[in-house]
Amino acid sequence: MMGDGGVKQILAKPIQLADQVSKLADFAHSFKQECAELKAKTERLAGLLRQAARADLYERPARRIMNDTEQVLDKALALVAKCRAHGLVRRVFTIIPAAAFKKMSTQLDNSIGDVSWLIRVSSSASAGSDDSDGDIHLGLPPIAQNEPILFLIWEQIATLHTGSLDARADAAASLVSLARDNDRYGKLIIEEDGVGPLLRLIKEGRLDGQESAAHALGLLARDPESVEQMVLGGVCSTFAKVLKEGPMKVQAMVAWAVSELAASHPKCQDVFAQNHVVRLLVSHLAFETVQEHSKYTIPSKDMSIHSVVMANSSGSTAAARNDASASVAMDSSEQGMVKHPTADQNQNANTNQMHSLIQSTMAVKSNKVPHNSNSHNPHASSNGKQHHVTLSGTSIKGREFEDPATKAYMKAMAAKALWQLAKGNPAICKSITESRALLCFAVLLEKGTDEVQYNSAMALMEIARVAEQHSDLRRSAFKPSSPAARAVVDQFLKIVEKADYDDLLVPCIVALGCLSRTFRATETRIIAPLVRLLDEQEMVVSKEAVIALTKFACTENYLHLDHSKAIINEGGSKHLVQLVYFG
Repeated sequence: MMGDGGVKQILAKPIQLADQVSKLADFAHSFKQECAELKAKTERLAGLLRQAARADLYERPARRIMNDTEQVLDKALALVAKCRAHGLVRRVFTIIPAAAFKKMSTQLDNSIGDVSWLIRVSSSASAGSDDSDGDIHLGLPPIAQNEPILFLIWEQIATLHTGSLDARADAAASLVSLARDNDRYGKLIIEEDGVGPLLRLIKEGRLDGQESAAHALGLLARDPESVEQMVLGGVCSTFAKVLKEGPMKVQAMVAWAVSELAASHPKCQDVFAQNHVVRLLVSHLAFETVQEHSKYTIPSKDMSIHSVVMANSSGSTAAARNDASASVAMDSSEQGMVKHPTADQNQNANTNQMHSLIQSTMAVKSNKVPHNSNSHNPHASSNGKQHHVTLSGTSIKGREFEDPATKAYMKAMAAKALWQLAKGNPAICKSITESRALLCFAVLLEKGTDEVQYNSAMALMEIARVAEQHSDLRRSAFKPSSPAARAVVDQFLKIVEKADYDDLLVPCIVALGCLSRTFRATETRIIAPLVRLLDEQEMVVSKEAVIALTKFACTENYLHLDHSKAIINEGGSKHLVQLVYFG
C-alpha cells in the first residue's frame, strides 16, 4: 500500500486537470450541452480523485489507473478548449465531430469506473470488514478488458492487505488456484507484491488462511528468480517461526513449501539453515518416532557410548576402541594408511555385547527422573512415562492430540523438506546426521506411511550421495559403530533383499553404493542382495545395482579386492557377462 506522499504525488496532476476541464466547460461557446455533460462527469471524477487522495491506495493498480485517467483528462481539456468563443476564421477552420463528445463521455465513464474500483479495492470496508461484505465480488474495472487476470490478482492482493481474516483467507485460496493453473499467474503475483501480505497472513491469520497462504507461497516457487524474491521478502524467517510455534497442519504445509523453494533454488538452502529450519524439521521428524523405538536411542553427550561401556564392563571398552579404530581405518586409502581387519571372529559378539549394554544402561537412565525434566509442566503425568522433547526446545503441547493423518503428513513433509535441503549441501547433511534424523529416517523407513517412507528414502539417498564425496561426513555419520548408521543400513538391506520394484528400491540401491567405502571387508551381507538384482527384469534396477557394485569394486575403494571376491563368490560375474552381451 502507498503512503500519503505517494498518493498525493500521483493524484496531483489528474485533480488539477479535472478542475481545469470544469472551468473551461463554463466558457463553452459551441456544443454547450455536450460540454455541460462532460463537466458533470469530470466533476464526479474529480470528487472520486479527492476521495482516493484520502485513502490508502494499493500502489500497483493505482499508478496504472491514474496514468490512464490523466491521459483521458488531457484529451477532455483539449476538446473543451476548442469549444470556447474564438474569431470567425478560427471557428471555421476548427472542426469538432459530434462523435468526439460521445467517445470522450465513454472514456470519462471508464475512468470513473476505474477510480471507483480502485477506491473499493483499497478500502478496508469493501475488503471484508463486515462478514456480509466479505462475500461481495468487486468485479473488474473497465481498464481490465485486456488483462482481466491481472486485475483479479490485484483484487485478491488488495484484500490480503486490508480485508478481514476470513476475506484474507478466501483471497489466499484464490491465489492458490491462480498460481496452480498457470506459471505466468504465479510470476504476476510475485511482481505485484503478493508475497508480503501472504507472509503476514501466515503470521496473523486463522488456520485455513495460514494453510492457504503457505500453499500459495509454495506454488509461487517455480524458478530461481521467484524464490530469490521470496527469500528477500523474508519467507525463511517466517517459515521458521511457523515451524516453531504454528498449528501442525500449517507446519506441514510450510514444510512442503520449504521443499518447493529448496528444489527450485538450491542456493536458498543455507538461508533456511541460518534460520534453524533444519533443526526444527528434525524435531518434527523425531516427534513420536524415537521413543517408540528406544532400542535405537543415541546416548547424549553426558552419557556417551564409552561411558556406558565403562559403567558396565571394563572389558567392553577395548572392543569399543577396536570398533572406533576400525571405522577410522575404513577411509585409510585417502590418508595413505593400510588397514588390516583383525579379530573378525569376535566382532559380532563384541558388537552385540555393546548393544545390549547400551540398551540396559539406557533403560536404567530412562527410569530416573532428571532434576530438570518437565518438573515445571502441570500437564506432566506422574506415572513415570517418558516425555518427548523436540530438538529445538519448543513446546509440543497439544501435538499428541492431532489426528494420525495430520501427524503422518507432517512427518512426510518434514522428510521431503530435509530431502531437498540436504541435496548437495555438506553443511546441512552434517547438521542432519549430528541430530537424531538418521535414526528417525531408519524408523520411518520401516514403519511410516508410503509417502513418509519414500521421502525418508530419498533424504537418506541424498545424504549418502554427499557423504560419498566428503570423507569427513562419511566418517562421522556412517561409521560402523554408530547405532543410527547400522539401523539405516539394516533398513536399506531389508528393502533390497525384498527386491520389490517400488519407489523405495532404487533410492536404497543408490545409497548402498554411495556408502560402499564405509563397509568392512567382512560385511558380505551387502554384496549378495545387490548381485541378485543384476538379474532383475526392470532395467533401472539392474542398472543401479551395477553402478552400486562398481563402487564396491573400483580402485578408489580401499577394500576393492575383498569386495570383488565377494561379488564373484555370489555369482556376480555370470550376471555381468549376460548384461554385457544381452543388455
